[in-house]
Amino acid sequence: MSKVFGFPNPVNEVAARFVATGVVVMAVLTVAFDLKPLTLLLAYGFVARVLTGPTLSPLGQLATRVLAPGSPWPAKLVPGPPKRFAQLIGAVFTVAAAVLTYGLDSFGAAQVVLAILIVPAALEAFAGFCLGCWMFGQLMRLGVIPAEVCAECNDIWNRAPAAT
Repeated sequence: MSKVFGFPNPVNEVAARFVATGVVVMAVLTVAFDLKPLTLLLAYGFVARVLTGPTLSPLGQLATRVLAPGSPWPAKLVPGPPKRFAQLIGAVFTVAAAVLTYGLDSFGAAQVVLAILIVPAALEAFAGFCLGCWMFGQLMRLGVIPAEVCAECNDIWNRAPAAT
């Protein structure tokens, strides 16, 4: 069971960006073409990644086993806890969209929620800026998240980039 539940630390940033690209594509398709079932797939993916990392996430598996290893970009390892926090934020948005869609029959409101989610997912996918990771760092600075949650994160913004 412990092999299933958990989150990798460190995380391959290249794989994370591929996952974010998949989220952007699915969210755009959901919003643009009224594809309600993709709302459930997005929610499942985020919840699966929060609980198990890429283990039970089809998109996570594709990114870590196929896309990242086959890409021309070298692996860049980053701390896992901020990425897990970012996945949790995505889970909140996508579960809310699924509840709006299937529980409250308000797909229009769900599309707005997903359209908002596209922005941070696109920032991660195309600019390499993880808004959830940034928020995690801010919460650590404020003492909301204890320093021992991510020792590597204590000085994440000031350390030298990893050699490639």
